[in-house]
Amino acid sequence: MQIVLKGTEAQKQVFFSKGIPEGITVVTPETMTADGSAAAYFDLLFEEEGAAFTAVTDKPVFVNAVIATAKELPANCIRMNAWNSFLQRDLLEIAADRTSTFSSNAEQILQTLGWKFQWVPDVPGMIAARVIAMIINEAYFALGDEISSKAEIDIAMKLGTNYPFGPFEWSEKIGLNRIHTLLGKLAETSGRYAIAPVLTKENSLI
Repeated sequence: MQIVLKGTEAQKQVFFSKGIPEGITVVTPETMTADGSAAAYFDLLFEEEGAAFTAVTDKPVFVNAVIATAKELPANCIRMNAWNSFLQRDLLEIAADRTSTFSSNAEQILQTLGWKFQWVPDVPGMIAARVIAMIINEAYFALGDEISSKAEIDIAMKLGTNYPFGPFEWSEKIGLNRIHTLLGKLAETSGRYAIAPVLTKENSLI
């Protein structure tokens, strides 16, 4: 079985570290065969560069689309949370139109890879990214209120909650612009996601 993978070198390393069973060949868009034999496509640069496999309509395309929902994507696209630090997790979050046959095809692909996955609601941020974005936002509110420094807040969160990263460290790994964009989309339907002014200010300087 052939899988086509588009991503940065760092993303590819994480992808391969999750394990690729024998019998599965992973190629890049540049080295894929032209006979259309690929069983699935993984586009880890979707949010940065836009859709890479628009010509593919009959196979599942896994896209790193944490913010955009399935309603905004072609029917064969399977959303996945592949943000930095999330793709490394043992459990992969995925979302799609569950009535589509591509959903069952996607499950078969992930099962063949031996990856653990969880279907989550088709909403902006899915579950994990939405929670982390809120934590980062609250940390920026605390920073704006001069409660503490970034370094101290990061240390307090790691020691107090046993998180692998502090909120500001997480924002650097994920990318502050992604956090700002996700919060902005969530804030369109709920005031609880109102963005901290300091976060908006820092994002504008990037």
